[in-house]
Parts: sequence; C-alpha cells; structure tokens
Amino acid sequence: MLLKIENLKVEAKGETGWSPILHGVDLAIGRGEVVGLVGESGAGKSTLGLAAMGFVQAGLRFSGGCVLFEGVDLLRLSERERSAYRGRRVAYVAQSAAASFNPAWRLLDQFCEGPAIHGTASRSDAEIFARQLYASMLLPDPANFGLRFPHQVSGGQLQRAMVAMAMACKPDLIVFDEPTTALDVTTQIGVLTAIREVVETSGTAAIYITHDLAVVAQMADRIKVMRHGREVEEAPTRQIMETPREDYTRSLWAVREFRRPERRLKKTEAPVISISNVTAGYGRLDVLRDVDFEIPRGATVAVVGESGSGKSTAARVVTGLLPPRTGAISLNGEVLPPSLTQRSREQLRKIQMIYQMADTALNPRQTIRQILSRPLQFYLGLKGEARERRLFELMEQIELQPSLFLDRRPGELSGGQKQRIGIARALAANPEIIICDEVTSALDQLVAEGILRLLSGLQDETGVSYMFITHDIDTVRAIADEVVVMKGGTVQDKGSKREVMDPPRHDYTRQLLASVPQMDPDWLKLHIEGMHRDR
Repeated sequence: MLLKIENLKVEAKGETGWSPILHGVDLAIGRGEVVGLVGESGAGKSTLGLAAMGFVQAGLRFSGGCVLFEGVDLLRLSERERSAYRGRRVAYVAQSAAASFNPAWRLLDQFCEGPAIHGTASRSDAEIFARQLYASMLLPDPANFGLRFPHQVSGGQLQRAMVAMAMACKPDLIVFDEPTTALDVTTQIGVLTAIREVVETSGTAAIYITHDLAVVAQMADRIKVMRHGREVEEAPTRQIMETPREDYTRSLWAVREFRRPERRLKKTEAPVISISNVTAGYGRLDVLRDVDFEIPRGATVAVVGESGSGKSTAARVVTGLLPPRTGAISLNGEVLPPSLTQRSREQLRKIQMIYQMADTALNPRQTIRQILSRPLQFYLGLKGEARERRLFELMEQIELQPSLFLDRRPGELSGGQKQRIGIARALAANPEIIICDEVTSALDQLVAEGILRLLSGLQDETGVSYMFITHDIDTVRAIADEVVVMKGGTVQDKGSKREVMDPPRHDYTRQLLASVPQMDPDWLKLHIEGMHRDR
C-alpha cells in the first residue's frame, strides 16, 4: 500500500480553544490508483488531501491518527524530513493557480525548480519534459509557453501549467485539489486524459478532490464521500454512482436540477450594457476583435467559450480595467469613459464584478466585516447601525452566519465561503449589472445550486442584470436568458438560449455541448474513441 491514513484527526484553533475538523478519517491508496474525494465545501476534503503530505494549514493541528507513506509515518518525522517527500514523492495541485505561482518568475523556471531542488533531473532534461507536458495539456505554443510570466496567460492555462509542474519530479502520489475548476469543457477533456495517462503509464497514484461528480466519475477508481469532517460512504466508482447507499450521497447526485423558467424579455428600453465593435488587448496582441453584443435590463447573458477566448477580457473592458483600442461601452444608452479612472463614482457603483479567483480577490489582512463595509461606505455612505444591519442582511443572503464569519479573515474560510464573500461584496453596492466571472466554479454543487437560486431571486426582486462568464454548460442552461459564444476573441454566435443551444446552430457550440462530461464512468473513454474515429 502506497498511502495509508488511519483514524486521522485534525483540529482548528478558535477563540474558545481547539475544535475538530476531521473526526478520525481513514484513507488507503495503492500505486496507480485514483481515489476521488467529494462533498460540500467545508467537508474536510482539502484538509485530508494536504494531510497526505504530512501538512496542515496555519491554525490547524494534527490531534490523532497516522499518515503512513510506504510504512513511514509522516506525522512523526521532522519538518525537514517531511519536506524531502513534498514535490519528490508526493505533489499537490492547488485549486487556485493564480495564488500559487511566483509572479516574478517565468513558468518554465518554476517548473524546473523542483527537479533542481530534489536532484531528479538536469535543467535541460527538465525543460524537455516541461515542453512535453505543456503539449499534452494542450497549451498554446508549448515550445515557448514556459517563457511567459503567470500574468501573461489565462486562468485556465495557468491551472494546466500547475498540473504540469506537479508532474515535474514524477512523484508517486499527486493530490489534485479541483484541478479542472478553471477549465472550459473542451480543454478539460485534454487535461483529464493527460492525468489518466500519467497515472496509467507511470503507476502514479492520485487523490482527486472535486465537487464535479461527472468529472470524478471519469477519473476515480473509488470515491469517498465526506461531510462535516466525517466519511459518509466509500465504494468503487460505478457502484457508488449507480447505487449510492446513503441519503446524503443520493442528494449530491440529484443536484443541479435547477432550471429558471424561460422568460420573455422586454427590450423596449436601452440595454443596461452595450458592447459596440470593441477591439482590445495587451501590448501588441489583440485579445478581442470587433466584439458586439448587448445585456438587456434585468437579463442574464451567459458568455461562454474555451479558455483564452476573451470572456474575462470582455469583462475587463466593461468595467474599465482595460480601455478598448476601438469601439465603445454604453451604460443605459450613454457612452462610458473607456477607463475606470475617468468614470464617476455613480458609474462605478452601477457596474460590479465577482472575480474568478476568490483567493486573490480578497484582502487577506482584512476581516470580512472590513471587506464588506468598504463598498457600503464608499458607494452608499452607510455608517454605524445602518451599515451593521446591511452587513447582516448580506451575510444572510449568501447563507453565512454573521456572528461566525464577519470577524474572520479570508484565510480562515474555505474556497466556497470566500467566493460567497465576493458575491456579497458585489451586492453591497446595489449595482445595476454584476459581472460574474466563473462565480460558481469554486463551489460544490449543492452550494452552487443555492447561489444560482439566490442570484435568480435577487434579479427578480431588484431587476439587476448579469453578465455571466462561465464554462459550465449546466449553469448556462440553469440561469441564462441569452447566450454569447466566443472563440479566439470573436463572437461566434449570440441570441436567446433556445436559439443558440436547442439545438446548437453553430459547429463550435455543438463541440462545446458534446464535451460536457456525463455521469457515466465510461463517458470519457467513449468520447475520446469517438474523437479518434471522427479524425
């Protein structure tokens, strides 16, 4: 047995002492085996995954049990001895690549650092291996991709670069913590296939942490379901997908059934946002080329497309973070100044954004109370009791208990909880449009469905509009009124959800829909075989 975790207990330090996070969890993994960990945000999945490296986050401690790596208890080793295992014998792929890379180093230098430290390969051999992995991960221009800095690639590309970096020393075990969260469905297939090939050809074992049940069905040999730091059930993948034993597991399998009723939008008023023939980019590179679409008042417009298609760049242009080279952005029929520094406070208030990477979007030094108080005071002038009442309302809207969370800092929250704070911060300004950049990508499916219901309810109540950037086709089907399909910085198709998707009228849209993983454990294998036949 490669890894054996027995009766593991982890505690978190609070104001009144230590409280349990993991309540005596077991986990066993053999060479070449993939075990999936699923459950709600805060279930303890990432804590258990990090424990496989003999590591706990700040504010936590091991309080019982053992972590046996080929018979050696990592918890009884010194920190220096444990460090020798990390990267060399066991590697970790974090959920947020943007927060994990050194922004001052090129990607290739960061890839080669691990082999250099552990002495597993020369610099030239590491560079050759890096380019091979970049190609297998379907990254653009793999021969030169590593020469870029982290900020010069999209979020999805950066996540794939992190998966490649974890493989640099060819470890015995890799812990994948939501490795495809930031990826579009077409790119996700390539990454999942690459992960499976590494596991099968090298005998590398893996812990695959995810809230995407369709993805874990393709990747895992066994699935462990967790809740509140305890194991709910564990079984072979096909068995647990077809006949789950516990009610909680069945509830996970049944989520994402939410579908907002189809609405007929009244377009008699000027659209809240109009993007007119916009071309924009970075340096000499044009990322958007002649982009043109509208967001009607009170509507949800989903902007979909693969990583690097220009979805997030379009959002930056709307917010004024990236002035366009040509074209214009209009708010309620009036042309906006191209840069946010030229816009009035009221114009800024009306357009808010929820960012994709909650880890990098929230100030780690501020409490949640301070983070949410800032827009309340800056845009609305709320102080004292009025601000406190609104703080409690916002926390209740995002389903986090005010008394427990307002005085915490982001580092004390799970990934899903941090993303919900990002939603509350956008709501605090009472905007006319909210740009949701992969707003549910960090959330487990139970919480994601609740957030979609919440956003739909808020829209019915307030008339707020959403520009909903996503690669999740289920989210598009659940919440969108209209759809804009982008590829290579251009609009491929746009119109009502039914016109664009049922059935798909554009070849690229058809490709996106065909790439959505299904709950069938054989889906990925059959899909790849079908792609080879089509060629």
